[in-house]
Amino acid sequence: MKSNLLPQDLPYEKFITMGPEALTDSELLAIIIQSGTRTQNAVEVAGNVLKLSRYPKEGLLGLYELGIDELVEVEGIGKVKAIKLKTVAELSKRLSKQKAGLNLKFNDPVTVAEYFMESMRHRNNECLIMVCLDSKGLMLSETVISQGTVNKSLISGREVFLEALNQKAVSFILVHNHPSGDPTPSRSDIAFTNDILEMGYRLGIVLLDHIIIGDNKYYSFTEMGHFDNQT
Repeated sequence: MKSNLLPQDLPYEKFITMGPEALTDSELLAIIIQSGTRTQNAVEVAGNVLKLSRYPKEGLLGLYELGIDELVEVEGIGKVKAIKLKTVAELSKRLSKQKAGLNLKFNDPVTVAEYFMESMRHRNNECLIMVCLDSKGLMLSETVISQGTVNKSLISGREVFLEALNQKAVSFILVHNHPSGDPTPSRSDIAFTNDILEMGYRLGIVLLDHIIIGDNKYYSFTEMGHFDNQT
């Protein structure tokens, strides 16, 4: 297919002469897509991919939400191109998490929330992660304890403390997401946290914090003072 773009507007040429920052989202995706159709160039096909997004409006964040079956419905996107696009989304998520991990401090809810934000805020169901720490506050493990449906995560204190004992943890942090995007704890979140906190004191394995991830927002039980009056 002959492109209807001027040479200086072709994504590859524009990248070389002006740098990646000068490219639009569609142009960046067009480099991944590589080719268009008989009636549309790669940039136009990429634009149609971005329009397919539902999160919360059209754009790059939709790549997290769109499945391969949905992507291949776009004219010019076959299974191979759909996989490439999903790979880009996954790489961006992992890069974001690794970057946050460089400054991760388990006694600082901000850095913990940043570390888990990109990997958890796009999930459609609730997921509970347990981070076990040693006596020096270093991470021993990061384990998914439970994955549930929207608004319900099937968790129990038994699962949490079996993992803590297995890892020989001295303390731990719980992190889970709210698919609604609002990190405000529910009554069941508060009750569960209080139960785990009490059980931890009895076993000598301290719950340092429970952080709820929303859409670019978080809620820290420690930061909000929930543990202040616990003994």
